[in-house]
Amino acid sequence: MNFVWRELGACRGLDPEVFFPETDEEAEVAKDVCALCDVRVACLEHALASREKVGVWGGTTERERRRIVRQRRRTA
Repeated sequence: MNFVWRELGACRGLDPEVFFPETDEEAEVAKDVCALCDVRVACLEHALASREKVGVWGGTTERERRRIVRQRRRTA
């Protein structure tokens, strides 16, 4: 798999702790970074494909990613 997108992320060089918040409220800081990111969609698709269980990926929390997976299953 090609992960070139990781080198282009707005999160590159930031403290990874920001992207592993303890609450959904704390996730807003990470989501704000993701909102400005040019590779947000690639990051989200990676998280969905690899079933990332923790952290903010592509601007989504674990709960939001589970919702996306359920919606995609329904429409498939």
